[in-house]
Amino acid sequence: MAGITGKDRTLTAYADTLERLDAPKGRSLTQDAMRRLIANRAALISIFLVTAIVLIAFVGSYFVPWDGTKVDWGAIRKPPNFESGHYLGTDQNGRDLLARLLQGTQMSLIVAGVATVVSVVVGVVYGAISGYFGGRVDALMMRFVDIMYALPYILFVIILVVIFGRSPVLLFVGIGLLEWLTMARIVRGQTLSFKEKEFVEAARAGGAKPFTIIMRHIVPNLTGPVVIYATLTVPEIIIVESFLSYLGLGVQEPLTSLGTLISNGAPVAEVLPWLLVAPAIVLVTLLLCLSYIGDGLRDALDPKDR
Repeated sequence: MAGITGKDRTLTAYADTLERLDAPKGRSLTQDAMRRLIANRAALISIFLVTAIVLIAFVGSYFVPWDGTKVDWGAIRKPPNFESGHYLGTDQNGRDLLARLLQGTQMSLIVAGVATVVSVVVGVVYGAISGYFGGRVDALMMRFVDIMYALPYILFVIILVVIFGRSPVLLFVGIGLLEWLTMARIVRGQTLSFKEKEFVEAARAGGAKPFTIIMRHIVPNLTGPVVIYATLTVPEIIIVESFLSYLGLGVQEPLTSLGTLISNGAPVAEVLPWLLVAPAIVLVTLLLCLSYIGDGLRDALDPKDR
């Protein structure tokens, strides 16, 4: 050590500084999750396709030369034809299939989005309250969830339709009020583990009220599971809406949805195959992409669960 001069010490310190500056900076949890999500090619391609479908559905209708509710008497049951402007053909009533497909995709996405928001809000609040208070409150609230699980889904929808009539808003709320049950159970289980953590105990010792602890300390820590399940709920709601519309209990004329289009195209598939193929391709693409996105978010937000 005696042979090391002051100049050597200065150079060594300078080299250490450069090494620290060149070293990669620590990434946050959000950055790590984004990096894992981007590395997932299936999820990345699915995000691109879903974004494209949403943009085309909501923006493309302004560029289609036909209205989905107008009848072209000279082009009834016509196959796809670029010269006439009916790029995907027309239905039995002479209405442009492309315009109706865009409108149906809009309706299915709106139903899925609104119903998912309703199910997430109700499920998160209900499950967090049940898990935090525990005891008799938890037992009573979970028994209500069990009773709701036991009700036949179609019967519940039929009762709503008979009492309140057929309405898109009713469809949004009805589907959302049934899809929150699983969300409530997931949130309740997470809350049971979080309420014993140190940060919750510190908030409780500081005099914070139960509702404040739930909304400010527990719910923000549930973002990962909630986002993952919400993403997986969207395709499920699209399937439910399509099934109800297929049975005639969902979206009704003059409105349309992917389920309604498939319902109208299925009986004449042998004669007018384009009426079934086009909406079926869009529906299957949406469901597959949303499933891949949900799996990608699960792997990105919780890599230990892969």
